[in-house]
Amino acid sequence: MALPRPRGDITFSPATVREHPVFPAVSTTPSPLPDPKTLHKRKIFQHRKTPPLHFSVGGRLSSWPAYASAQAILQNRKPCSTTDKTGARDKPALTVAKPRYLEQLEDYLRKELLLLDMTKDNAEELKLQPYREIFEFFIEDFKTYKPLLSSIKNAYEVALAHFREKIRSLEPLKAMLVTVSEDCNEKILAIRAEERYEIKMLKKEKLNLLKLIDKKNEEKISLQTQVTNLRKNLAEEYLHFLNERDARKILIADLNELRYQREDMSLAQSPGVISGGQERWRFLSQGKSSDQLVDVLLEEIGAGLLRERETFQGLGITEDIPEFLRTEGFIRNKKLSKKEVVDIIKDIWKERMAEEQKEKTTTLGQFFLSYLQKRFGEASAMDWSYTIFENIRLFHSNEVMKLFHDILTGLAKENVFLDQKELESYLLKELTTADSQNEGSLTLDQFSTVLKTAFPLKTEEQIQELLDVAKDPLEELDIIYYRILFAEDEMGVSGPFVHKLWSQAQNEKQAYLQELETELGANKLAEITPGQLRQALISIDPSLDEQTLDYYVSQAFNTPIAELDANTLEEEEVLLAHLQTGTFKRMGPRELEPSS
Repeated sequence: MALPRPRGDITFSPATVREHPVFPAVSTTPSPLPDPKTLHKRKIFQHRKTPPLHFSVGGRLSSWPAYASAQAILQNRKPCSTTDKTGARDKPALTVAKPRYLEQLEDYLRKELLLLDMTKDNAEELKLQPYREIFEFFIEDFKTYKPLLSSIKNAYEVALAHFREKIRSLEPLKAMLVTVSEDCNEKILAIRAEERYEIKMLKKEKLNLLKLIDKKNEEKISLQTQVTNLRKNLAEEYLHFLNERDARKILIADLNELRYQREDMSLAQSPGVISGGQERWRFLSQGKSSDQLVDVLLEEIGAGLLRERETFQGLGITEDIPEFLRTEGFIRNKKLSKKEVVDIIKDIWKERMAEEQKEKTTTLGQFFLSYLQKRFGEASAMDWSYTIFENIRLFHSNEVMKLFHDILTGLAKENVFLDQKELESYLLKELTTADSQNEGSLTLDQFSTVLKTAFPLKTEEQIQELLDVAKDPLEELDIIYYRILFAEDEMGVSGPFVHKLWSQAQNEKQAYLQELETELGANKLAEITPGQLRQALISIDPSLDEQTLDYYVSQAFNTPIAELDANTLEEEEVLLAHLQTGTFKRMGPRELEPSS
């Protein structure tokens, strides 16, 4: 596109420059003549078809406003014939059209931009060239502003060159980023391929496991069928063996009866066997069964042999020997009578119960040895200990000796004795309270009422058993002298009423243990934790308070409750055996009343 150059050099009068707002500080000195180099450069720009520069009338630069329309702003118009309220006429307004030179420059720029190939890599840099040319036109045509415009152009050129250099320096980094990106993509593809393989293998493993589960389920069904058949066979065998057992028991009972009859006949025929002759034997055998007669006979024979011994052999000093028997060598036999042994045991229990009021720090075995040392001296304490132990091991028909032996040897807990005494003391206190006249007697109805109040868990049958034992068959009136019921003979043996009371308590304990065993067996667990035992106890006895519950759990695991761990395991049989040897009784009914 050929654009005419502006004609002639541009000169401005001082007045024109001062009036124009765009050039407030134009020099009024005439422009010097251009040197040959400048003329040559002009020729080059003319050859490049520089658009012509248009000026306003009178040699002034166009002051066409940037906010005017593309065609015209205002035209010169004549003063209006009308006047405003003050009588002044409208001032004439100068109409200025958009400069032709500006239109040519815009047209040139637009066409040059259209000719550019924007698909090239350096399209943005090529796009700057038309703008650079337009700017050079301004620099060459406006001589007064040439130094400033040249400085601006140079500053931008330097900045562009700096940024080009920066771009060139970043090219290797770009290449490296491309390489790293490709490597990462390859790694990602490899990882995805590996994941796909792992997923495939996991799916395959899942299918195998599902097949294995199906197989196990089939085996489980088969085993359940076998178990059902085995249970059926076991039930049949069980019934068969029950019948066999009953038949065997009947046969054994018949044989024992014959044997006892023969022993009775032999005992009756040979009274020089028992010390005291036939008269003492009749006293010892009165009211006893055949089994009891055999025990009495063995005790009498053993007592004779024990009195003949002069010494005992010490068991040793190892840790497994109880403290009260831990010695070596020969120990002298004190040859005590049954009554002397019973009196010593009763005195030991008396002092032991006094110690119970304080804090107990020793076992019964330790207390037993300490008692003998204080009473008989350390030198002969072992003589007394061995003599007493041999007697209580022999005379099991005496309840005082038997219970003391069982507690010393660990067959029973010490609190069994204390519980028995507490039971007697509790009932005697209730009866004494009901005896308002303090006469030592109550009517049968009063006695029955006290029993029902004191033992609310006993059945009517159990209450009647106690009443039958308490009544004196020789007494015609319905009067019961309750204090006599708790009396002991010289050997410490209690009367029938206390024995019946203990017997019922033992039966209730066994029934309570049976309920617990059934409750634990319902879970089919080989080993029990403290929490599971606690839950079973609460299920069968909701009235248990927290303190008693802790005591039972501690007694079952044979460990203080503070030292028990939640994950402690113990076999069911061991737990029940521990509870069997200690105090264990029901605190309330299995099903609480709604009001409770």
